[in-house]
Amino acid sequence: MGFTNLEVLLNDYKGIPAADSGGTYAGAPASLVDDLKWMGFHAVSRANNHSLDYSYEGLRITSETLTKAGVCHAGVGENLGEARSPGYMETPAGRVGVLSGSSSFAAWGRAGHARTDFQGRPGLSPLRYSTYYNVSKEHLDALKGIEDALGFAKIKEAARKAGYLRPDKEGELTFGGLKFVASDTPGLHTDPNERDVQEIARWIRDARRQADWVFYTLHAHEAHVEREVPAEFIVKFARACIDAGADAFIGHGPHVLRGIEIYTGKPIFYSLGNFIFQNDLVKRHPQDIYDRAGLGLEATPADMYDARSKNDTVSFPADVNYWESVLGVIDYDAGVIKKVEIYPLYLGWDRPRPQRGRPTLARGEISKRILERMQKLSEPYGTNIRIEGEKGVIEV
Repeated sequence: MGFTNLEVLLNDYKGIPAADSGGTYAGAPASLVDDLKWMGFHAVSRANNHSLDYSYEGLRITSETLTKAGVCHAGVGENLGEARSPGYMETPAGRVGVLSGSSSFAAWGRAGHARTDFQGRPGLSPLRYSTYYNVSKEHLDALKGIEDALGFAKIKEAARKAGYLRPDKEGELTFGGLKFVASDTPGLHTDPNERDVQEIARWIRDARRQADWVFYTLHAHEAHVEREVPAEFIVKFARACIDAGADAFIGHGPHVLRGIEIYTGKPIFYSLGNFIFQNDLVKRHPQDIYDRAGLGLEATPADMYDARSKNDTVSFPADVNYWESVLGVIDYDAGVIKKVEIYPLYLGWDRPRPQRGRPTLARGEISKRILERMQKLSEPYGTNIRIEGEKGVIEV
């Protein structure tokens, strides 16, 4: 069974474009579903920051396209219950359950629960999180002084008296929408939303009873300072998914490689990077994205791509790390995981725009560089990746 994150809408560019997209308006011809199946992808995740690029209509058209083609998909729905629930795929080896969520999304894009007396909200399955910053007591006092000087303390006090704002706890300060906590060890910290974790874990446990294999997949851009290191809440959540019964956790979103952890004998892929990355070949866009690039109605798609990348000198086209990835293969024997193999991929960073973004097996020095990077990124989790020629092997 092949799985991938479907970070595109198979909508024939139909639907009302959202005022705020996930970046590129990720529309595409619906016929690409046949290419997905030809490549061996029969299960896809749908929850990501592009799920609502074409609002609810684009979401629904994509769901209809995948369902009609017989592709297992999960992560979005007409309400939160649907978005949280698994998609199932029947294979010769057994039944596979796939669940999908995202921590990177526009606030209006997350699905909402249906009630007995009110409809739900279409959208994606969200994993919310909270962020706080540990600072020294001296720095916290300095922030309080700034708050007082600017008059923000009085505004906050009035909001508290009106019932719109909770008071800060001792040793904490909410300032400019950020939470600061007095600590002897300064640093950035994140925690997953406990309600979201509990709801997702309940559906994983349900899938565990309904399928032979269960995979949870999360789309997450968030990093712990450096983009190759997942935010703390992602690590906590990934382990919670395994504890709830997932056979593997598959992360994606940052477009770069992150490490692999073997947790209680189950693999956690924090990010395998990109597989197909044709971000500069999308045929149609609304005017909003041209506006962001400072272009008018006379501009063409190629004009926009040139402008936003400054002729390939900034962003994705300028950084080879976005174009080096791995393909992960989990080897099971009688339902028990034996090993994980990773195959390095090269997406043609040095090729012209019409050719780059297509995966090929990396060879020679590129293969060695990618595998050694994966070794380094996985070391903090105690994972040993053995390099055998042009592939990596993790014994479980």
